[in-house]
Amino acid sequence: MSTNKIPEIHKKEQQVVMHSWCVQQEWAAPTITGGQGAQFWDDSGHHYIDMSSLAECSNLGHQHPRVIAAIKAQADQLCFITSEWGAEPRRALAQKLLEVSEFEGGRVFFTLAGADANENAVKFARWASGKAAGAVVARQRSYHGASMATMNFSGDPRGDKYPLTEKVLRVAPPYCYRCPFGFSDANACARECVSDIRAVIEQAGAAEVAAVLMESHAGTNGIVAPADYWSALHGLCAEQDVVLIADEVMAGFGRTGKWFGWQHAGAEFRPDMMTLAKGITGAHIPLGAVVVSADINARLEASMLYTGLTYSGHPLSCAAGLAAVRAYEEEGLIARSHDLGQALFAQLQQLKQRHTIIGDIRGAGLFAVIELVNNRTSREPIVAWGGVNAGLRALVNEARRQGVSFAVRSNLLILAPPLVITETELATALSLLDKLLSQFSATITGTLS
Repeated sequence: MSTNKIPEIHKKEQQVVMHSWCVQQEWAAPTITGGQGAQFWDDSGHHYIDMSSLAECSNLGHQHPRVIAAIKAQADQLCFITSEWGAEPRRALAQKLLEVSEFEGGRVFFTLAGADANENAVKFARWASGKAAGAVVARQRSYHGASMATMNFSGDPRGDKYPLTEKVLRVAPPYCYRCPFGFSDANACARECVSDIRAVIEQAGAAEVAAVLMESHAGTNGIVAPADYWSALHGLCAEQDVVLIADEVMAGFGRTGKWFGWQHAGAEFRPDMMTLAKGITGAHIPLGAVVVSADINARLEASMLYTGLTYSGHPLSCAAGLAAVRAYEEEGLIARSHDLGQALFAQLQQLKQRHTIIGDIRGAGLFAVIELVNNRTSREPIVAWGGVNAGLRALVNEARRQGVSFAVRSNLLILAPPLVITETELATALSLLDKLLSQFSATITGTLS
């Protein structure tokens, strides 16, 4: 969009701010001035139902009252002290995270976001394992952040723009709709994907592999592993003495109907570490964390921790995080995500029956991936992974004009509304999606006559 079509106040931001993941001179977006619950609104008063929790982070919706109150109260008392000194919100949040994750005897290292949580988790894995230069096993079609190291860890086409600075062993994803090994049975596909990881570790030598870094559930990659995958992966890592890190940045805090995505496999398959961000404060203030198990803690606690962040455990962020975790717990939002998610998936299956452009629907809780195809039989995607489909972008723009904000990536529609979304708001958004799929399907698939 050319700048002469952008309202003056928006043009001013475009001229002075570098915005993420876009061509700078093409950025054009309205100015958002407020929000409440599952809605936000712009400076013209136009409201949007948020069907993606923005960047899959506003799990508590916008301006959650108890989080706002906690931020205000902490700001009045103490905005900042470094981690050289104690801070009650930091201690209380760490203890609460260990409690809800059942990482008894572990510890928490606080970061600013998900990328530095993943970077530090890999550091800890290397130190705890005694493999200072050990490789990291990570999947194709994955995302762990946009720092230099985490883009190396990520199996993401955008990572091609980054020089390789990390030792990464790439393995096949459990993308069972398009199984990389040709299996039609999802669990057979999952088992073969774990066998692929075994082969990669054994070829490198387990003594040379420090960690396996995996998203526990779907991220914007749109891949949801079958039930057998995580348990088999956990067993493999234990057998090979390789640290298992669960990237819970997007799946954590009720998104999939559990506190954390790995919990779908059961408590006995707890990872060695998990990384957190986004939902930890419901995105009200930046915060990330690495939660380490009792075993990893025991290996590290008597040694100097050669890492640090000025804002690690920032009291204001931790106060927001503590209020957020209490809100998830006391307002029953984890269970609500599970229950409302079942209703969501039932409605999505009805959409699939009406629209042949929908090839697959997968996910859990309030995290749904809708994969769009040109042809259900061939499963040809509407655009190659990493590409942009102009018809789908037009659908998104029209949805926003009509008051609903959807997230898309390549051939995926990703539904991840706030856990506080009302049933009426959800029904309104899905009704609009139904109408727009009818309106835009031919344009999206290139069959418009």
